[in-house]
Amino acid sequence: MSHSLSLAFVLLGLYNLSFLEAVNGGFSVDIIHRDSPKSPLYSSIETQFQRIANAVRRSINRVNHFNQSFVSPNTPKSTVIPDFGEYLMRYSVGTPPINIYGIVDTGSDFVWLQCQPCKKCYKQSNPIFDSKKSVTYKTIPCTSNKCGSVLGTFCSSGIVKHCEYNINYEDGTLSQGDLGEETLTLGSTNGSPIQFPGTVIGCGRYNEIAFKGVNSGIVGLARGPVSLITQLGPSVGWKFSYCLVPAISKSNSTSKLNFGDAAMVYGPGTVSTPLLLQNRQAFYYLTLEALSVGSNKIEFGSSMSRSGGNGNIIIDSGTTLTLLPNDVYSKLESAIANAVKLQRAKDPNQVLSLCYKAKSDKLDVPVITAHFTGADVFLYALNTFTQVAEEIVCLAFLPSQTGAVFGNLAQQNILVGYDLQKNTVSFKLADCTQQ
Repeated sequence: MSHSLSLAFVLLGLYNLSFLEAVNGGFSVDIIHRDSPKSPLYSSIETQFQRIANAVRRSINRVNHFNQSFVSPNTPKSTVIPDFGEYLMRYSVGTPPINIYGIVDTGSDFVWLQCQPCKKCYKQSNPIFDSKKSVTYKTIPCTSNKCGSVLGTFCSSGIVKHCEYNINYEDGTLSQGDLGEETLTLGSTNGSPIQFPGTVIGCGRYNEIAFKGVNSGIVGLARGPVSLITQLGPSVGWKFSYCLVPAISKSNSTSKLNFGDAAMVYGPGTVSTPLLLQNRQAFYYLTLEALSVGSNKIEFGSSMSRSGGNGNIIIDSGTTLTLLPNDVYSKLESAIANAVKLQRAKDPNQVLSLCYKAKSDKLDVPVITAHFTGADVFLYALNTFTQVAEEIVCLAFLPSQTGAVFGNLAQQNILVGYDLQKNTVSFKLADCTQQ
């Protein structure tokens, strides 16, 4: 038996084992917040408050790019931005496998990474994947339906034509390269790696993006035809969930990203809301009907937020703060200010407008209820306030002139599950350090 044929049988056997494990019980992987001491992007010279200020800046930049997509849904420009992203996932690519890190993003619908040989790559501290050294990498022909399913693809100019991609970012930076198929290996928390051969990836040969450190690219979990969850769909039942450990947690626990049966959210306290599509975009839209501060209920009635039943707020893992239309935010801020009796303070970064003199672990503020269609989600102090300086905490919400985003601070210590067959998102309060 030839070496290549033997390898094919080995890979087929690994795929069958991976498929069975994914279907029978699902699996989970660790995701690491970029500011965690466990993160390869962690900067020991930054203070806690500098990290918070940077996260606020990234939130504002990110929602601006979301807003561009609201206005121009048919343009082949990505919503992700340079130096964005809050959570990293370690995975392996190729045969033999090379370990890399990618930014996990529910607002992106593509999986891409830097590849050698590279015409222009940003500085990456760990080795760049060399597609020529992998026996399982192959380019996708221009005639393939997979090529046609990705925005911004075109045919290469070589003698043997294959599919290439071109992602343009809103600030003019970009990633270009080959559209290929490769084996991705996800490191399951139970110790058994899960392999997925034939996964469509973008092999970036020309990248002008201000990423840094070990980050190799993006792992998109949005709804596009070649996002990771769409491609894993049949083997994981089109289900994924995550449980985000609080940023202020002293635990060494990492957040978890779950697939398949391991991603099911059920039991007492579970609430579910419809997952909706809007303007043929890949984002995850929900309908937020109102917000309550105690008995004060604020209807989500902004003219900007009415969307004809297609959802009015994006739920997003890559945005730290929660963004609301101006009029909704103004009413919410007033309601909180009326309910909180603490001494007012000013944000030293001059960004967040409702701040108090207090510490985040001794914060007496009302629970805010987010009334999604069919699902009331309770938001506690760790979901709604962030400490921006010594003894200064601020409301982690911002007004937005267009669109709205339910950010990751609001999702801390909540098990959030996506079922793309039932088109639902489910919520259940949880201690994410114990998941």
